Amino acid sequence: MLHSMSTSVEPSSERSAAEVNEEIRALWLRSGGTLSVEQRAEYQRLVMEWATAAPESVNAA
Repeated sequence: MLHSMSTSVEPSSERSAAEVNEEIRALWLRSGGTLSVEQRAEYQRLVMEWATAAPESVNAA
């Protein structure tokens, strides 16, 4: 399930690392492999969100 792009980081309890990773992959697909300045900012936000969510996903596995 893809989430719409936002400018704020959502708490990791709301989205799993897998969900955030799916959005990161979709961002790369939409960009055709080259990120614009705005897309880079979104990518950085998503990576930070993923890093926050990832430890919880590993512990749940």
